Amino acid sequence: MEMSTVWWLLTGLAVVAELLTGTLYLLMVAIGMAAAAIAAHLGANEVVQILVAAIVGAATVLACYLRQKRRGSLLSGEREQDMHLDIGEQVQIEHWETDRTAQVRYRGAPWTAALLGQHPALPGAYRVVRLEGNRLLVEPTEPAAH
Repeated sequence: MEMSTVWWLLTGLAVVAELLTGTLYLLMVAIGMAAAAIAAHLGANEVVQILVAAIVGAATVLACYLRQKRRGSLLSGEREQDMHLDIGEQVQIEHWETDRTAQVRYRGAPWTAALLGQHPALPGAYRVVRLEGNRLLVEPTEPAAH
């Protein structure tokens, strides 16, 4: 089997792995492997092919990392929460646990709600402020009368 064919197969496997995991860095490694395949087509020996794959792959991974670090990840917490459709929605809480959490039915499923701030844990209507994993972080829709 030609080395270029091996590199193309490795490139395809890396792309499939990227599609299954959603890891953008695997796509950058695949670019390095594709560069090695092109080097093989141009007649480079195996050592040069491996060097091309390593250098191009590392350079694209580094460029992708620096770009995401500079811009911030598209899935970073604040941006994800700003775009989340549940923020601002209301839930009705009947009973609070001593750890300031409650089990609520929301969107047809059971959720854990956690009370933000120093608000008293009273039954009533609460507004979703943000999500942490599968927890709704809530605050009262109206301030409690003291």
